Amino acid sequence: MRSVILSCVLPMTVAVAAPLSLAEKALGAEPDKQFFHSVEGRWVGPGEIIAGKYKNTKFTCDFIGSTPDGKVGMTLDGGCRVGVFTQKMSATVERKGRDGYHGSFMGGSTGNGMDIVGGNVVDPQKVVFTINRKQLNGVMQARVPDDNSMTVTVAVRVNDQLVPVIGMSLKRVDSVEVGAIAKN
Repeated sequence: MRSVILSCVLPMTVAVAAPLSLAEKALGAEPDKQFFHSVEGRWVGPGEIIAGKYKNTKFTCDFIGSTPDGKVGMTLDGGCRVGVFTQKMSATVERKGRDGYHGSFMGGSTGNGMDIVGGNVVDPQKVVFTINRKQLNGVMQARVPDDNSMTVTVAVRVNDQLVPVIGMSLKRVDSVEVGAIAKN
């Protein structure tokens, strides 16, 4: 009798549980979408080269954050200025199926920058991406602690240690709807 009950209940349990696992996967993507949505808008603020040949060089950045239609990811596009000189700067990342996040920072390794080869959204306020260019490896981290501020740090691996090389502290300068409340 027990095996008859199990043989009837088990397939029903599996059938009911399958949609739940799909729902769980969809909910797992929600913090990612929430984070990337929080990056939309115009961001400005100071930055500094923390290590290397140009250590202590201060600059000011202006970026537009956007998300791709129907995809999970983001683009920060704009530039940073030192005195009268402006350097175009951008980062684009998109989730590529089960392979995780991929994209480029400053044109990727075929340009002047680095490839984004992996990473994840840690929580609705923070994302960490793995970046590399030939033998140079590191991470790019973006943190959005509230609706109107974002910090971006780029660090490279030197002798098994991550050394921060670029840091930016950005503020939102436009009105963007975050959730159901318009923020300035």
